[in-house]
Amino acid sequence: MAGKKYHKNYRTKKQTISRSTRTELQFPVSRVNRLLRQGHYAQRLSFFTPVFLAGVLEYLTANILDLAAQEAESNRRAHITPDHLKKVLEKNPQLCRLFKEQPEDEGNSVRVVLRAPWMLCM
Repeated sequence: MAGKKYHKNYRTKKQTISRSTRTELQFPVSRVNRLLRQGHYAQRLSFFTPVFLAGVLEYLTANILDLAAQEAESNRRAHITPDHLKKVLEKNPQLCRLFKEQPEDEGNSVRVVLRAPWMLCM
């Protein structure tokens, strides 16, 4: 048969890089994006919104774990327990304000509140 021979293209496919890897974050940016879209918090989301929120969540988590590690170390413990986390969240006024349970609003306002029922903030 006349004609061109079939040449297989042996180039390797480019590996896809996740947004978490690109932004050097540990928290999953794609999962944050999916949860934001499923929650219908806004009609439209910027490409950078889940990246920013994942960065904020990672910063808060690292800060809380660092303070809990210091608390465990001051008690001469090798492991962080829920009691250490509770003490840290009670001692730090900013974290206490963020995680304290707030009363429900009357009306149709949309708001997101981080709740921890076991917290007893001042």
